[in-house]
Amino acid sequence: MIAIAGAKGGCGKTTAALGITEAFARDGTPTLAVDADRQLPDLHVTAGLQPEPTIAAVENHDSPTDVAQTSVRAEDAMVLPAPRSSQSVDLQSTLETLRHAKPQLVVDCPSGAGPDVVEPMSVADEILVVTDGTNRSVSAAKTTIDIARRLDVPVVGVLLNRCETVPDEVEASLDVPVLGMVPDRSRPLQSSDVQRAYDELVGRIKTTDGNKGQVMGDQPVERLPTGVETIDSSLGGGLLPGTVVALTADPNGQSEFLLYELTTTRGTLYLTTERSESVVQHAIDSTIASAGKPTIRTLDPTNPLPEATRLVQQLPEGANLIIDSMRLLEQQEPQRYNEFLNTVTEVMQETDGLAILHCLDRPENTNNRGTTEYFADVVFDLDVSTGTDAVDHRLTIPKSRRERAPSESIALDVSTQEIVGD
Repeated sequence: MIAIAGAKGGCGKTTAALGITEAFARDGTPTLAVDADRQLPDLHVTAGLQPEPTIAAVENHDSPTDVAQTSVRAEDAMVLPAPRSSQSVDLQSTLETLRHAKPQLVVDCPSGAGPDVVEPMSVADEILVVTDGTNRSVSAAKTTIDIARRLDVPVVGVLLNRCETVPDEVEASLDVPVLGMVPDRSRPLQSSDVQRAYDELVGRIKTTDGNKGQVMGDQPVERLPTGVETIDSSLGGGLLPGTVVALTADPNGQSEFLLYELTTTRGTLYLTTERSESVVQHAIDSTIASAGKPTIRTLDPTNPLPEATRLVQQLPEGANLIIDSMRLLEQQEPQRYNEFLNTVTEVMQETDGLAILHCLDRPENTNNRGTTEYFADVVFDLDVSTGTDAVDHRLTIPKSRRERAPSESIALDVSTQEIVGD
């Protein structure tokens, strides 16, 4: 899966995604272009195709090719439009499924640098950054490359759009090779010059294998261990610095054992919203699980967000933040809660810390639970089932925005806090 990305709108990213898709097809590789831009979904417009069926129809068919439309210029080039605003689609999960489909996958990412961009980039095998020769576009390309490096997804190279020569400063300033240049033509996809440029670009992409699985121009990002050995092993050593985790669990699932284990790796601020500081401290002191020595603070139940915001903003470099549980905060006014989650996200990124938001599944959960899971980079879902001989605890990762998550669940023995791989 190749993600076509560029932080600046208007740099020609969508046209490039379609041009690359058709070039792969001309080279004999059936290729599917997917529009992941839910804000400005115009891949089908550029292709001259209908807006439906969209990617939302994939789940009801055996193969994405059953619903994709075929390009008028290349028989093996197919297009899936973005979902309509009324359609509920887990885009990241759907793209992960499509990665295993037969066609080569090319994904047209949104512009900008927000969560909507991170979702498709995080599941890609490699990223091609599109820019034109302007200073603003090159600066935006740097932002895209920085995002890719934080996601630990390799950048295969840069495509210079509407350029016939490489400005001297571009390759040096981006620290990523220029793989191709596309000339400026009024009808680019119909131009033989442009088609030839895309054909040459695809040839270079196919032969560029020296940096597969690595982040170009940078060293792999050091990970933060969670303190649970097999979880860390499944995630390649831990979570990326700056990650916000939503831990969802049944109130009877003993998920607090996992919270205590997460305090062992580094200094931790433990914000409790339901139990007092002394009750949490006693639970940690008497737990059969491993535990560190977190700083515990109880939030004011009448107005918790200001105090929580103040404490989060005081976090030192590389610290853990645990909020147990999120129910009280999720009951606050949506706009203020949204602002608080933005603060948590920004502080984690600035301090390279790790936040764990404990989300208990209760009937009285508010609509803000969806906001919590949207802001989270990763969702840990602890599922509990009772058998004839034992209680089975399994940890799955249904969402992982910044990197690919393991597909298998992890069995957790909360009685000894030992983790057993599935």
